[in-house]
Amino acid sequence: MKLRKKKGDLRSRPNGFTILEMMIVMLVVAVLLMITLPNVQSKNTLIRKTGCQAMLDVIDSQILLFEIEHDRKPVDLNELLHEGYLKEAQMACPDGTTPVIENGQAVSR
Repeated sequence: MKLRKKKGDLRSRPNGFTILEMMIVMLVVAVLLMITLPNVQSKNTLIRKTGCQAMLDVIDSQILLFEIEHDRKPVDLNELLHEGYLKEAQMACPDGTTPVIENGQAVSR
C-alpha cells in the first residue's frame, strides 16, 4: 500500500530553510546584538578603571616592601623597576594612564 502525499503536506517539502526563515533568524540575531553590545562596551570601561586601581594597589605594596628593605621610600617608579620590585608591564595602567609616585603613594595620571 502506497501513501499519497498531499500538496500542502510538510513531509513533501524539500529539506532546508526558506529565505523568509533565514531573514527572520538574521533579524533576531541583529536585535540581540543591538541589545548586548552597548552593555559590553560600558563594562569594558569599568574593567579598565578597576584594572588601573588594582595596578596602583600592587605598586603601593611594592613601595611598602621597598621601604621596609631600604629604610626609605623610592624616588620614582623607575627605581622600583631597576631594583626588581616592578616589571615593565606594570609601568602603565590598562586605561592608558601612567602611574607615578606622589607623597609615597602610587597615583595615576
